[in-house]
Amino acid sequence: MTAVLDGWTVARRDLLHWRAQPMTVVFGVVFPVVITLAFGYLFGGAVAVPDGADYFAFLMPGMYGMTMLFGLGATMVAVATDLARGVTDRFRSIPMAQSGVLIGRSIADLLNSVLILAGMLACGLAVGWRPASIPGLLAGAGILLLLRFALLWAGIYFGLLARDPGAVTGVQMLEFPVGFLSNAFVAPATMPGWLGAVAEWNPLSSTVAAARQLFGNPGWGGDSWVAQHAVLMAVVWPVALTVVFFALSVRLWRRLDR
Repeated sequence: MTAVLDGWTVARRDLLHWRAQPMTVVFGVVFPVVITLAFGYLFGGAVAVPDGADYFAFLMPGMYGMTMLFGLGATMVAVATDLARGVTDRFRSIPMAQSGVLIGRSIADLLNSVLILAGMLACGLAVGWRPASIPGLLAGAGILLLLRFALLWAGIYFGLLARDPGAVTGVQMLEFPVGFLSNAFVAPATMPGWLGAVAEWNPLSSTVAAARQLFGNPGWGGDSWVAQHAVLMAVVWPVALTVVFFALSVRLWRRLDR
């Protein structure tokens, strides 16, 4: 309970930053919306959509997944900035549950992700995207946030590892190849054999495929085991990633002063 209370105190620090710097939050919501509109209206006519469905019905789940992935960089920058400015050292020197610092970061970033996803869902509804049902909408949003939670811990770990905000750029560059090497925009079946297999086993692909299935939107399908069990893998992948990166983050946190 102490760790949770201390974690909420640390999370409130970030919420106060939102109030002091609202444009940071606004930009975080607006940027993925602008990218979505660019993809939809500039490239929509050149993409063959499964079953001849509306392009936005196909595009939006992929953009939701990409938005969750790109949140990884924001977490890394925040963690590395606190380290570089000495904020982390101050937290470590005061009588509080040390795990509360990491828990607080995860709470704040997850709340930010909920806000960004809400903005993206509103954008989708505005351009004509529709989920098949309210339960499907809630389940799909939950699957997307579960992936974000896992990537959040990956961001915490890599931020602690980098320590310098300038060094984070190199890791952020990996977001694009990981994002595009998935089923978000292109069917893995159209890729070379080995590359298509990598794309199908990409955790983002499982989340996007599961979201499309839960939302009732068109998708690429596929005959592989991972494609046939997208919803299951959309839970297994994030849980596995969370366990791994949570353990690595705690271990690295304890070794910061060594």
